[in-house]
Amino acid sequence: MKILYGVQATGNGHITRARAMAPLLKASGLDVSYLFSGRAREDLFDMEEFGDFQVREGLTFITRDGCLKIGESFKQASLKNLFRDIRELDLSSYDMVISDYEPVTAWAARLQSRKCLGLGHQYAFGHRVPRYRIDIPGQLVLRWFAPAQMRLGVHWHHFNNPILPPIIHIEDNPPVPDSRKVLVYLPFENSFNVLNLLKKVTDYEFHMHCKDIRPGVYGAVTVHPFSRSGFQANLQQAESVLCNAGFELVSEALNMGKRIMVKPLKGQVEQKSNAKALQQLNLAWTCSHLSVQSIDQWLRGGEVVRIQYPDVAAAIVQWLQEGAVRPISELSEQLWNEVGSHDRTGLFLKSMVA
Repeated sequence: MKILYGVQATGNGHITRARAMAPLLKASGLDVSYLFSGRAREDLFDMEEFGDFQVREGLTFITRDGCLKIGESFKQASLKNLFRDIRELDLSSYDMVISDYEPVTAWAARLQSRKCLGLGHQYAFGHRVPRYRIDIPGQLVLRWFAPAQMRLGVHWHHFNNPILPPIIHIEDNPPVPDSRKVLVYLPFENSFNVLNLLKKVTDYEFHMHCKDIRPGVYGAVTVHPFSRSGFQANLQQAESVLCNAGFELVSEALNMGKRIMVKPLKGQVEQKSNAKALQQLNLAWTCSHLSVQSIDQWLRGGEVVRIQYPDVAAAIVQWLQEGAVRPISELSEQLWNEVGSHDRTGLFLKSMVA
């Protein structure tokens, strides 16, 4: 089977999910090539595992100071280039397209009547999952940004729907973390404002990853450049994670057993909905505004949660090898029955399936 795997590259979460899938797809014997959109090729890093991948302009969104700028995003968007890329992408040699919320491959598959599998967190919103509010424009974007015939949505809970657990690199024996270390990843916020806040929080050692502050030590805050290996090392060593309410990093943190606080991106319904789900499941602290007081209270009072997710990526690859004909509901039930935990929250998650 020859597959074109499209990945939305505006953030690192979609790419992280593809990193979990790539080595298993390669080992399976499936012929997979990759296309990334939403970020310039020179801004992508540590991409060796994807081989000779393609890049398209796609669509991206402008954020500033923790807020999504819808108007500016549409003004910047080059719909002419997007339509050209969709029209010119030839899928005649592929048996299937996989789209991790990537619009060029998804729409090309739709126009060329090719089989398309939507794989990722956004596809879970086709089911009844926690939502911030009824938002018609937001729902239309989620539904039509990267449409797919079949959908494998992933979430932190199944919510009594055929949804899969998160797709992550499995950490069977994560290292014992340092209780004083905190990983900070807030790419949508004003990095200088975040740095100034963190410098006022005492008794902790912050490791902040961003691209607009020179790497170095600023009091109790160490600023790191973007690097997959460096980020993973800091994630493993930290006991606490402060981040926006994206899906993939929170999933990795839950699997490793971290104390988590999220600050959703303003104007972004998906992140607001993620924060609502985390609150409902009692998995993380959430805040609408960052402050010295909120960060300090979370670090001193927040609980560490660990949920042991199964190897979802391996199960999906096997499902693909078998022709992707097994009902998704069966795959979902199998995987949720394999979820384990070291705390009462995870036991609740598992008991919902039993």
